[in-house]
Amino acid sequence: MNQIIVALDVDSRAEALNLVNQLKGRVGLFKIGSQLFTSEGPEFVREIVAQGEKVFLDLKFHDIPNTVTKAVLAAAALGVSMLTLHTGGGLKMMSAAANALKQRPDTQERPQLLGVTVLTSMADADLAQVGVNVAVASQVNRLARLAEEAGLDGVVASPSELALLRGRLGRAMKIVTPGIRPAGSEVNDQSRIATPAAALQAGADYLVIGRPITASSDPAASLERILSEL
Repeated sequence: MNQIIVALDVDSRAEALNLVNQLKGRVGLFKIGSQLFTSEGPEFVREIVAQGEKVFLDLKFHDIPNTVTKAVLAAAALGVSMLTLHTGGGLKMMSAAANALKQRPDTQERPQLLGVTVLTSMADADLAQVGVNVAVASQVNRLARLAEEAGLDGVVASPSELALLRGRLGRAMKIVTPGIRPAGSEVNDQSRIATPAAALQAGADYLVIGRPITASSDPAASLERILSEL
């Protein structure tokens, strides 16, 4: 199922490889985020890519345009298929990174550059605490439109904003959706969630699924149950 991204939110190479070996060839991409990247570094990304698997490098770059541009190019050189930056970094930052990727001289396939809008753990009250006094949906819409203007390939947004974004963004813009919880799963620290089937129906292009698969005693069987829901 190419639309499923499995989040390798574990501490070590051994744990991550165990999951990859059980699930490879059955999902679209494996997500490597801050936890695993900090533990194992770029070499582990290269190792997974060398196995023929696609990697979604979710480091959510957020810095001045020059720094983010260089980080994005370094990530692309690892052979990843997707990577993220924070849309809150602004139009100049996003545009610089997108343009640099498009102008790469090498022959590697260009990774999709995605803008993270509002984290799925946040609700209206959380935005207000950091001085953003609008509803989550309004902020997500504003940031997604900015990402489109900057030339990004897509955005990361929760299930709650899918219908809104799908109606307002061009069809070429991809929407990657975390906060996916199969029926009966624990919510954990997510605020804005949906089942896999509901998220796809609402317009998601990719589903990021972590603990419902990776924390299971049988990850492969858990994946199969999710696929059966779809």
